[in-house]
Amino acid sequence: MRTGGTCPWVALPKGKTLDATAARLAKQTLGRAPAWLAQVGALGDGSAHPSRAAVTVTYVAVVREGIDAPTGARWVAIDAVRGLPARQRTAMTTAVRALRDRMERDGIAFHLLPERFTLAALQATYELLLEKRLHKASFRRTLAAAGLVEATDAWRSEGRGRPAQEFRRI
Repeated sequence: MRTGGTCPWVALPKGKTLDATAARLAKQTLGRAPAWLAQVGALGDGSAHPSRAAVTVTYVAVVREGIDAPTGARWVAIDAVRGLPARQRTAMTTAVRALRDRMERDGIAFHLLPERFTLAALQATYELLLEKRLHKASFRRTLAAAGLVEATDAWRSEGRGRPAQEFRRI
């Protein structure tokens, strides 16, 4: 595993699969298994990789909200990442695009939240990933029609106003 000024990466060990190697690297890097992990692309565009590999296979992993960054690291906004080699910048752009493209199919927003969440937190997660504001009533109607969540008996105070009901993914 290599880190420091680059995205975490590892050469594919002989006899190991891409998925197993990516899962191992993600767990080593994060200190736990990610909530979701998927292969999102392969790059062989001629740009340099720190390993000088001809091909880079890109995976993206997500962790639930509230998970601490690994020791010696910190979470940063995607637009605050600087100084990556060209191929890793391309891989990161590919990973973010894949997250947005796969939001509905893979339920990625749910993997970013705790097991129980408020609809406001779910909407905020969708807005973050989509980079746009969503109409509250339309979002909730669509969510109800899709049958993706169910109410729990728990309520959470989120500041001023009445408490918000907690939901879970069905």
